[in-house]
Amino acid sequence: MSAIFRRELRAFFTNPIGYVVLAVLFAISGFFFFTYNLSGGTADLSYVYDSLFSVVLMCLPFLTMRLFSEEKRQKTDQALLTAPTGLTGIVLGKFLATLVLFLIGLSMTLVFAIVIATQPSVSVDWMMIAGNFLGLALVGGLIIAIGVFISCLTESQIVAAIGTLAISLLLMCIDLLSSLFSNVAWMSTVTGFLSITARFSDFTAGLIYYDNVIFFLTLQALFLFLTVRVLDSKRWN
Repeated sequence: MSAIFRRELRAFFTNPIGYVVLAVLFAISGFFFFTYNLSGGTADLSYVYDSLFSVVLMCLPFLTMRLFSEEKRQKTDQALLTAPTGLTGIVLGKFLATLVLFLIGLSMTLVFAIVIATQPSVSVDWMMIAGNFLGLALVGGLIIAIGVFISCLTESQIVAAIGTLAISLLLMCIDLLSSLFSNVAWMSTVTGFLSITARFSDFTAGLIYYDNVIFFLTLQALFLFLTVRVLDSKRWN
């Protein structure tokens, strides 16, 4: 797994897409930090994190679209599948490399918090920052896991990116079904349980509940498991 991890992480920095995604994350967060916190004179970083939510949703599919699709296009997928590394190690290596790159881009918000904390007579709500950071990391990890799965299904990077974005948007908007089926009790219960945005809103308030963390990690594990199953079926075929 470590070899795949290093290989994929290195690939992000030999490919423009890694620098582009980092630049977008840094630029968007820096813009809102300057306009809202520095110019507005507030220590509340929630506006910066809110602005990053949609950016994460739009950017991460472009990171994951090449993970397996490029292997298929370059005809190196068979060599990868027959490598000594197990399929789980291959999938986890690609997933973790993408997640690390995303966390590097997200870490700029921690720098902003430290800058604010060094100012006199200013108190920083570290629980709110921790909740927002963890929430974005978990949502980003979910989108990456979805992207890894979609990427193993097609050799077209564009299709992989669009498919990842579509499924991610569907999951983000699933709570809208509760309003459409508000008169159906079981439907409201199911959509409430599966609501990504409702669970994420707890993090934005600085409330870190174990069930929300487990929910996101379980969904990530599910998509990674499905990826391993798809690759295993292709290896035997």
